Amino acid sequence: QVQLVESGGGLVQAGGSLRLSCAASGRTFSRNFMGWFRQAPGKEREFVAGIAWNGYTYSVDSVKGRFTISRDNAKNTVYLQMNGLKPEDTAVYYCAATKGIFSSVRSAAYDYWGQGTQVTVSS
Repeated sequence: QVQLVESGGGLVQAGGSLRLSCAASGRTFSRNFMGWFRQAPGKEREFVAGIAWNGYTYSVDSVKGRFTISRDNAKNTVYLQMNGLKPEDTAVYYCAATKGIFSSVRSAAYDYWGQGTQVTVSS
């Protein structure tokens, strides 16, 4: 059974940092494009950042310079380091994996999803 399990969410003050982890089990994702999405209350789920098997990364403009995605293929784990957090970053954060190596910002391209972890940033 394939599972993605996120951890590391919580409550933090504006300007603070959190590091999210996404541990995969059931199969290896070392060749898959992995992404982080988030969904705030009343809003659509949105792509935040993604990383390819070769370390290529992409992130949306709203988090560039603050969030860093990385992966440890030996541990089958993806990370999202979030610095300079803002109240507008408050959301449930989801880890996801595509079936292949190609990058995508569309949630429909992802076949495996974690259960999500809540990130709340207070002002």
